[in-house]
This record gives sequence, C-alpha cells and structure tokens, in this order.
Amino acid sequence: MTDPGDSPIPAPVAAIRPRRLHSPWGDRTDPYYWLRDDDRQDPQVLAYLEAENAYRRAMMARIAPLETRVFEEIVARLPRSDASVPYFKQGYWYYERFDPDAEHPVFLRRRGSMDAPEETMLDANALAAGHDYFQIGAAEVSPDGRMLAYCEDTVGRRQYRLRLRDLATGVTLPTVIEDVEADLAWANDGRTLLYVAKEPETLLGLYVRKHVVGTDPRADVLVFEQTDRSFYTGVSKSKSERYLFIHMESTVSSEWRYARADDPALEFRVFLPHERDHEYQIEHADGGFLVRSNWNAPNFRVLQAPVEAPGDRTRWRDVVAHRADAFVHDFEPFAHFLAVSLRIGALRRIQIVPLAPGGTDSPRHEPFLVDAEDAAFTMDFGDNPAVDTDVLRYTYTSPTTPRTTYDFDVRRGTRTLLKQDEVVGDFEPSRYQAALEFVTAPDGAQIPVTMVRHRDTPLDGTAPLLLYAYGAYGLCVDPAFSISRLSLLDRGFVHAIAHVRGGQEMGRAWYDAGRLRHKRNSFTDFIAVTRALVERGIGARDRVIAMGGSAGGLLVAAVANMAPELYRAIVAQVPFVDVVTTMLDESIPLTTNEYDEWGDPTVREDYEYLLSYSPYDNVRAQAYPAMLVTTGLWDSQVQYFEPVKWVAKLRAMKTDRNPLLLHVEMDAGHGGKAGRFEHFRDTAMETAFALDCAGR
Repeated sequence: MTDPGDSPIPAPVAAIRPRRLHSPWGDRTDPYYWLRDDDRQDPQVLAYLEAENAYRRAMMARIAPLETRVFEEIVARLPRSDASVPYFKQGYWYYERFDPDAEHPVFLRRRGSMDAPEETMLDANALAAGHDYFQIGAAEVSPDGRMLAYCEDTVGRRQYRLRLRDLATGVTLPTVIEDVEADLAWANDGRTLLYVAKEPETLLGLYVRKHVVGTDPRADVLVFEQTDRSFYTGVSKSKSERYLFIHMESTVSSEWRYARADDPALEFRVFLPHERDHEYQIEHADGGFLVRSNWNAPNFRVLQAPVEAPGDRTRWRDVVAHRADAFVHDFEPFAHFLAVSLRIGALRRIQIVPLAPGGTDSPRHEPFLVDAEDAAFTMDFGDNPAVDTDVLRYTYTSPTTPRTTYDFDVRRGTRTLLKQDEVVGDFEPSRYQAALEFVTAPDGAQIPVTMVRHRDTPLDGTAPLLLYAYGAYGLCVDPAFSISRLSLLDRGFVHAIAHVRGGQEMGRAWYDAGRLRHKRNSFTDFIAVTRALVERGIGARDRVIAMGGSAGGLLVAAVANMAPELYRAIVAQVPFVDVVTTMLDESIPLTTNEYDEWGDPTVREDYEYLLSYSPYDNVRAQAYPAMLVTTGLWDSQVQYFEPVKWVAKLRAMKTDRNPLLLHVEMDAGHGGKAGRFEHFRDTAMETAFALDCAGR
C-alpha cells in the first residue's frame, strides 16, 4: 500500500463545523454532522465523497493490477451460464437461468414437464438496461398461473417498485406502485394481491394494502396499519395455500394474523396478540396450525394448534419439544413428516420428525438427523412446495464444498444429488482443510471458530489470518463455501469466522449475551479469538486482518478502538458506527425497530452503555491499523454519513501513518453493486487490500 506521505494527492480533510446534539442525558458536539445530507444532493457533501473516492484510488493505484487480477480470478471461477434446480408447483416447473455472461437472471417455467416449451416470465437483464443499479426483490406467480407480481429496485435503497405482468400475453401492465417492501402474497382468486407500503422517510413498511389487478392503485384498500414502530411487518401465504398471513416481528415479540385465502373479504384474525418476550411464527398443515414458539422454551419448539382456537395455548401440543442443547431455526411441514432446521454445537442441521409412525412405510419412527460429511457445514431447506411427498429437498455446503442440492427420500433414507454449484477451473476440494474449534472467552464462554486454509498453508505462526465476525440480531455466519475466498486461500491465508455472542450459533442465550448491555461480549469475544489463534500458531501475530460488515462493521470498529495493536489492517464494510446519534433519531430508517437490540438511549443506563462503546464517539489520539472502509450513498440500513463521519474523525485524530481509505459506492446501497459478476468488484478491492497489507 502506498504510504500516505507518498500519495500523489493529499488525503481529504473534512471541515470542522461543530453541531450541538441534544439528549436527555447531556449534549454532545459532532464536528462532522454537516456530512449528513438526507437528499443526497448537497454539492459540498458530494464533492467530499468524490474526493475520498479519488484518494482511495490514488492510494491503491500501485495494487490496481492485483485488484484486477483478483476480480478476473473470481469471475473466471463462475460458469458463464447457470441455472437453478427446477421445482414443481401448481402445474409448472419453475427455475431461473443466467444466460452466458449475463449479470441478472431470467425467470422461466415449463408447463407440466421439463420437455415442454420454455416460457420466459421475466428477463431481469432487459429490465436492468439503462440503470446503474438493478435488483429483483420478489417475484410471485398468481395461483392460476396467469399473473406475475414482482418488485424491482433501481437505486439500492430497498424502496421497491411493484409491477404486474400478464404471463398469458407477455404484457407488463401499466400499474406501478412505488415504495413497497419485497413482500407479496396472492389470494386464491388470482386477482387480489397483498403488499406492504413503506413510509418514505423512515422506510418502515407500515401499511398492508390490497390491490386488485386492473384497478387504480390509488383505490387500494388498507388492510392493516402498523402503529407500533418497533415491529417489522410482512405478508406471506401458507404452504397449504389455504391462508394468507400478516406478520409483525420485533426483536423480542411477534404477532401474526391470518385470513382464508379464498375469502373475498380477506377478513384477518389475530392468531395470538403480541406480548413481550414471546416470539412465534406460524404455518398451516392439514391438521391445523404449526407454531414455532419460545413460550416456555428459550431455544424454541414446534407445537400444533387447533384451527378453531389457535390462540388457546392450553390446547397447543408439542411436535418438536424444547431442547437445551439444540436451537430450532425453522421447520418445513409435509403430510407425513416434519423437517426441522436445528442448530446443534454451532452447526445447522436438519432433523426428520415422523408425524405418523409408519405412515411413510419407513423403518425409522423416531426423529433422526440427515447425515453430514464435514467437520464444519451448513444444511438448509431448498424449494419444497409439495406437501404430500416423502422427498425433502435440501442444500448442503461447507468451507470446502460448493453449495449442493439434494432430494432426500425420507422413507428409504436415500438421497439424490441434483446439482453442485460449478467452480470453473482446477478447483479440487481436497486441497483445502476446514475445522471447527473453540476458544475460551475471558468469562469462560466457549466461542466457536470456523477455519479454512489451503492444505499447504503451515500452522506455524507465519500465515496471514483474515478473521471475520458479525455478532448481532441473532444472525449466524454459517460455515459455507465461498468462490471468492479461494483467492485468499491460494495465497496462503487462513480464513476464520469468530461466531461471537450476539448470533445464535450456541442458542438463544448466545444471542442475549451479545445484545443490549451485554454487547461488549461481542467485542471481547473477537479479541479473545484473535489472541488465541495467534497463540496457537494459526495466524501470524503481525498479519491479522479483521473484517466485518454492517453490525459486524460496528464490531471491528469498536475493536479498533479497544485493541488496535492486534491487527495489521481492518476492513469495515458499511459499518454501523455512530450508534448514539442514530439511536436518538427516530427519523433515520430502522431506528425504532432497534431499541431491543442496542438499547433505548432515552433510558440513562442504556445511553451511557451505548456511549461507552460507540466507535465514532470513542475515536481518540492513538495509532490505528490500516483501514479500508466502505459505504453506499443509498444505503437504507446504515446511512452513508456514519462511516463517512467516522473516517473524517479518524483521519483528524489518529497518530499513525497507516493508510485510511474510504470507498463510497455512489450508485448502490447496503449490499453494494448488483449483478452476478459486478457484485465481486468490491470483493476484489477488499481482497487486494488485505493481500497487500499482509505482504502477499
């Protein structure tokens, strides 16, 4: 990396324009608040962002050939054309295909048989023409197979536009409904569609509306309005096709409503009113409703509820009982069995639970786990629209195994390989080795760590180490194959994932121990893993790269303040760093949904705890590692001005000469560039930065 003193252009220096920020517990001064422009049109702000981008390019000019080479390596491993595994639903085989060198998918189907003529439902490449950013967020076919409803985003801010296409004629209707969630559900008449409209300022989906095909959207009936802004709201349809659902979820509470999908009035009833610390989700099967619930079950269980009185918990009956050693993620109902996604020992597995002993002529009447081959792996459900079948479709991946799709015959206990994602070139899984190990945290907690390396990479304390973590919202970073990661592994890196508290890798208690006033556990876990992997010789002491995105960006930013000496470099992707200011501002998207995750700063104890670790508030005069920070101008999850202000403050206060670079994606949001190949541009930039910092 170019020394900052040798850069052909100077580092941008943001003007200091102090602004007083008020809170119930005292005021703070923000010297860079002026960099916030909600309209994204302020010439001074845009000029500053462009200056940061120009500086980043100048500083990385020396390794631009490496960045290009890495990008070309990654995309060369992708097949030029590809297709998903078809699934059968309501008379059609559905699948997606990437045509040669195309960035976006084509949505396709065949009637009755895969030998039937191919029908193009939607070509996302044609729709993307002329847009710097394009993404399909949802696509749902009506029950009669005639209409396609889809949501498109042309900005990257997840403010979707709802469109309708007549599949019989191939004509896209003139109907356009702006600012919606990527959530759609058709009623059984094939003409009535439920969607969720957003509030433009906060981007919260608050209004469930009913659109009838061929009518003016301005006349769409309001079915439900969300008044509690701590909840996210969505719509869906039961697997049985008999019910439509409106679901509202907060960090610690749920409420679902249901209506018969063939009811012209769509009269919704509350399944069970929300109450604090009760989370549940429902599905419908022939015998009644199935409920995933943490009622008297911290790690969740699955229960059956009668259709005539679903909210009467005295009549709920266990289908999958609570276990202290297994966390229930999800379930998939079938006529004769239930497939359950369980997390056991930090790994996501699938359990088969027979619903009627002998009903599938299976010799196995007790629950059993689907077999796995690797030390670290992830299983998940595939497309399973059919109910009356003995076959479960699932996916399997590991750090050394590309995503693989199987059909598992529950009755016979056999599986059929349908597809393994292709890796073009000379990729050979046996060249790589993965492991799952545990590290002891300062308070004695056992932190899972997934690692992968090339088999020739020594574990003698000389290999560069990239350590990744997320650790928030109960989300897990599962062991999975990455086609881009090979560019690091083939150059001698060890890649590790620290499954820190704040996720649910070790159950619900693991999440609770990493949120609210326990959030610091996420940071100290990451630091403990760093020290342990260096002490075990897995990574070189002077070549550890930390990486995290969004809430994981908060993690690595906090660690940069707490233990900067442990890291050669940090890559902070769209990092959430101005925690206190954001949590005090209800106009910022998502803030009101986050109080049970981070804390409510109008409560003094929460305010002081947030202030104690907020990365932006804790920047100080000390040496920091080399840093690459990324953001998107149109980010709806973490507003662009958070990382921008953080970089400005770091540059003014840090005492080292290490590079500090900011990349602002001017035409995208939280997920970066769209497109099958273009998506890897940022990955190549981050990989080249890590390789250069590690001397590779």
